[in-house]
Amino acid sequence: MRDFMDWTTCKEDFVREAEKDPSKIQSLIKMADARVKFLKSVPFTPEQTSFLVEGYYEAIKELLTALLLSKGLRSKNHQCLITYFYKNYPQHEAEAYLIAEMNYARNRLNYYGEQIPSAFYEKNKEKFEKVIFIVKGLIV
Repeated sequence: MRDFMDWTTCKEDFVREAEKDPSKIQSLIKMADARVKFLKSVPFTPEQTSFLVEGYYEAIKELLTALLLSKGLRSKNHQCLITYFYKNYPQHEAEAYLIAEMNYARNRLNYYGEQIPSAFYEKNKEKFEKVIFIVKGLIV
């Protein structure tokens, strides 16, 4: 399990108040939906695993960005998006930890070229889609 960034640090350094922008919120949701639609069309092969996980993470990140924006907030840091979700929706703690794991795996892929194991995708694919459903349901 991954630790979450301190919310106080997030508020001081990375999260700012922002005007709620319904069109931007809807645009982020549409982008996440399009990304997921594309990911579902890609046949699973072990060679595609890293890109599939990365894509699901990006869709979730877009939805978390829309969630914060719907609450009048904007974050310059992915970690703070996850921390906000964890802190404000404790009933979804397991999902927050999964998002944090996805973020870690994505960063290892992007910065160190480490492939994401197929077993991680196969074990969590349905959970990725559940997270997407949950976050979309929280956006008002």
